[in-house]
Amino acid sequence: MSRSNRVALDELIAEATVDCYDDSECVTGFHAMLEEHLTVPFQTVVLGVDVTVTGVDLTDDEQIVAVCVRGESKQHIPVLSLPLPASPLEGAQWVEAYRRWARGR
Repeated sequence: MSRSNRVALDELIAEATVDCYDDSECVTGFHAMLEEHLTVPFQTVVLGVDVTVTGVDLTDDEQIVAVCVRGESKQHIPVLSLPLPASPLEGAQWVEAYRRWARGR
């Protein structure tokens, strides 16, 4: 990862976590940013299966999950584990910022 990319992600982390007092509040901040900036729906592949990500949700145990749909089936996949599509995705930088923050806690 380039220095400029690290700086950009650190700026997003600072924006999402401003005024947060603990990890719980930080996760809530990232969830709000993902809801606001991540363009959905989008297509990705989970375990070799094409799925449509229709949104993000916050679980009771404070995980940010992607709502993945295929036909009539729906499954929540942790955003930390979600494969992003190869094509540019509006708001994907927020996923990367959340992942960087989560690795550093």
